[in-house]
Amino acid sequence: MIELQDIEKIYFTKNQQVVGVDRVSLEVNKGEIYGIVGYSGAGKSTLLRCMNILERPTSGAVLVGGVNLLTLSPRELRTARQSIGMIFQGFHLVASKTVFENVSFALKAAGIGKVSRKYRVIELLELVGLSDKVNHYPAQLSGGQKQRVSIARALANNPKVLLCDEATSSLDPSTTKSILALLKKINTELGITVVLITHEMEVVKEICHRCAVMQDGRIVERGPVYDIFSKPKEELTKNFIQTILQFTLPEKLLAACEGTLVKLQFRGKLAEEAIVSDMLQGFQVSGNILHGKVEYIQDAPLGIFIMELNGSKDEVEKAIAYLENRVKQVEVIQYGI
Repeated sequence: MIELQDIEKIYFTKNQQVVGVDRVSLEVNKGEIYGIVGYSGAGKSTLLRCMNILERPTSGAVLVGGVNLLTLSPRELRTARQSIGMIFQGFHLVASKTVFENVSFALKAAGIGKVSRKYRVIELLELVGLSDKVNHYPAQLSGGQKQRVSIARALANNPKVLLCDEATSSLDPSTTKSILALLKKINTELGITVVLITHEMEVVKEICHRCAVMQDGRIVERGPVYDIFSKPKEELTKNFIQTILQFTLPEKLLAACEGTLVKLQFRGKLAEEAIVSDMLQGFQVSGNILHGKVEYIQDAPLGIFIMELNGSKDEVEKAIAYLENRVKQVEVIQYGI
């Protein structure tokens, strides 16, 4: 659906050149929600804006539906952009226009007749849950409602792709959840491909199928979201995941533990099995769970537990070997005294 080939974006100043995107290649499949995550300055927003040529790449190719947008004339590019909707962190609504007029504007620009525009706007506002705000102005709306208007406007011309640039960054957690649910609904019911830029791993976990992690203009890690969470390779990715799957114990607690501390990670169906219970019954050890959490990513469970094992050295080693055989991902954090 979207294919970026060796994209480079360089900004030139009088004294230097700054690389915003450093030779990035990326494929987004039709009908998926693809997340691009990174800290401020990583180049993720620049990369997103290259997808609809709001930022023209210095080099490379941008293919949407098999068409290289960089080869199009200005007129052809304007037509092609009608199939690519975009929403922003700052909403970009016209303050002097009503909700109806803000959504209708995109249709008017595409040459849609007045009667057809009216029916389409009503349809879109119903989709985003704002049928009762038709005649309201942006100043009368909450942040979440403003973002719903911008989503309706982005969907006006039946796009095949929806680009979301930090669409939830300025919203509170509850409103963020509702906007993500709406994006998921749009993806599922309308079959629209969604590319989502964010610095919040919680957003990626909530709705993305695959994701890429950016740093210094490059993609440092990519893959299915479940794999990224359960088997992160890069330190940056691990730091992002740490914000969701907190599993660091306080130093005071570590100092008080006399047994062997192990961290277990349960992937998929293993998170639903009684592995720890079986281990405690099978070996002469006692266990104390110090931290535990199960997250559901794309409806698949991922569990992380830290527990203290007490018993003879031989029995503890046998118990750990059993866990390694069943769980595969076992890390000894601290050996017993």
